[in-house]
Amino acid sequence: MTSWEMLAVVLSIIYLLLAIKQNIWCWAAAFVSTFIYSILFFDASLLMDSALNIFYLVMAVYGWYSWKYGNTRIEDEELNISSYGIFKNIQIITILTIISLILGYIMANYTKADFAYLDTFTTVFAVFTTYMLTKKVLENWLYWLVIDAVSIYIYINKGFYLTAVLFAIYTLLALIAYRQWKLEYKNSES
Repeated sequence: MTSWEMLAVVLSIIYLLLAIKQNIWCWAAAFVSTFIYSILFFDASLLMDSALNIFYLVMAVYGWYSWKYGNTRIEDEELNISSYGIFKNIQIITILTIISLILGYIMANYTKADFAYLDTFTTVFAVFTTYMLTKKVLENWLYWLVIDAVSIYIYINKGFYLTAVLFAIYTLLALIAYRQWKLEYKNSES
């Protein structure tokens, strides 16, 4: 555990708490924490996690923009929570699983990445789930429950114990966020 990992963890918790409250400043905290994690994970040979965090840097900027200007129906109104529904989510899961298997095979056979398949699955799903969050899609929190739980195993095995604790907190907060966003979504539909 380093002071950089501690700072990244604190900023990551701030990010998620602000995201649950739909506070646009969550994206600033996300940007800084992911920059730190990009470097830490690259140094630990978690290549897909490092690449994922570089993607998160871009998505932090896009997320801020989307939350600020994403509601094209009404000018100057922030983006509302939406839902994909069961069938679209099944399609998404199927496609992302196929992509994960292909990329996992490549990572396992052509790089020296650790946890090639698990790291790839969490990365591929996290890329799309981050996009879902930038669009305030309700089900993103269900995806995060699985991604975060699997990530705990990876980080414990790589010695990122504080980050494993962070992902345990993420798992709990994703459940809370889902319940809160679902309630708001139902209220906006009535």
